[in-house]
Amino acid sequence: MSLFQEAHLNPFIFIAVIALLATAPARSQALVDPNKVAPEYREAAEKRRAEQMRQRECALKADLEKVLPRDRTVYLNHCLDTIAAKQ
Repeated sequence: MSLFQEAHLNPFIFIAVIALLATAPARSQALVDPNKVAPEYREAAEKRRAEQMRQRECALKADLEKVLPRDRTVYLNHCLDTIAAKQ
């Protein structure tokens, strides 16, 4: 007898399918826009945006150099340290 022919499982399968279809895809964190932040938090937002831009730049470099996932964290940390040393 097939799993989908079991009468008592049909509602559960239906609910599971609806739940999977209703979930939104995960998105990466959006860049902070300092102009949309209250004036007292603008300086912190500018610093956060600069940090996000450095992280994205290093992630792009890692993608272009085809860094393996197991080595990506080490590569990103080294890249961020190098950028910080330049400044």
